[in-house]
Amino acid sequence: MDLRQLRYFVTVAETLHFTRAAEQLHIRQPPLSMQIRQLEQDIGTKLFRRLSRGVELTEAGALFVVEARAILAHLDRAVADARRRARGDSGRIRVGFAGATYFSPAVPAAIHSFRKSHPDVSLASEYNTTGALVAGLLAGQIDVAFVWPPIEEDARLHLRHFVDEDLVVAVPAGHALNQPGPCPLADLAGETFVLFPREFSRGFYDMIIAACHAAGFSPRVEEEAADLLSIMPMIEAGFGVSIVPRSFSRIYPQGVACRPIAGIAPQAPIGLAYRSDDRSATLVHFIAVAGETARAGVK
Repeated sequence: MDLRQLRYFVTVAETLHFTRAAEQLHIRQPPLSMQIRQLEQDIGTKLFRRLSRGVELTEAGALFVVEARAILAHLDRAVADARRRARGDSGRIRVGFAGATYFSPAVPAAIHSFRKSHPDVSLASEYNTTGALVAGLLAGQIDVAFVWPPIEEDARLHLRHFVDEDLVVAVPAGHALNQPGPCPLADLAGETFVLFPREFSRGFYDMIIAACHAAGFSPRVEEEAADLLSIMPMIEAGFGVSIVPRSFSRIYPQGVACRPIAGIAPQAPIGLAYRSDDRSATLVHFIAVAGETARAGVK
């Protein structure tokens, strides 16, 4: 018994006529009759009762046609699903987000665009530090991650630039530095800084320190936030000032004032990291959609 015989049988059962069934199947009637006889021999019972004009299903044939249709429908679904998966139109992607990268407008915009263009792909999320997400990528626990570069060079990983975030000065709303217009970084000299532990994002941390050094001072870091997200509430509480990505102003817009940096403001890049050997069509589509979103300049 093979699938071709099942399709032949179902067509005859639907037309109840060998000639019409042969026409639908685009074959000659003798080979069709031979295949049906072979199917009946394999099953061990008659499936059709021959009439003067056409045929009718036997009791066994009526039962068998229900199951045959189910088998063929299941096969068709399996073939369609396999083709969709090969095209990257279905499946699952595990996405990582490092330290508040999801506050950058381009990140949720990329996720929204991908969900819209690939509604049958499920997305699972994980929030962690850049280092932990890199470890998760290498361990195969996540598939792609929005991270704060740089990351340690590893041939097993690929890092693609996603967007750049302008850095801004963040001060308590009642602070003397809460003034209109851009803020020279030199105005922060002597202020107490609130930063996150360097191991959370060494590249981001070092960029802030370097920007202060370029402005002629070393930041006095007396308070460390538990993580990137904790910086804003600590500033609101009056623990100090900081330099943060512009998107952080979306977290505490009332209690914290964010001012653009005077001159050429430093930028914090957000990267898209994934395994170099991952050839999943679904991942390829995700990276392409993310790239299109970034190029569109979502603000």
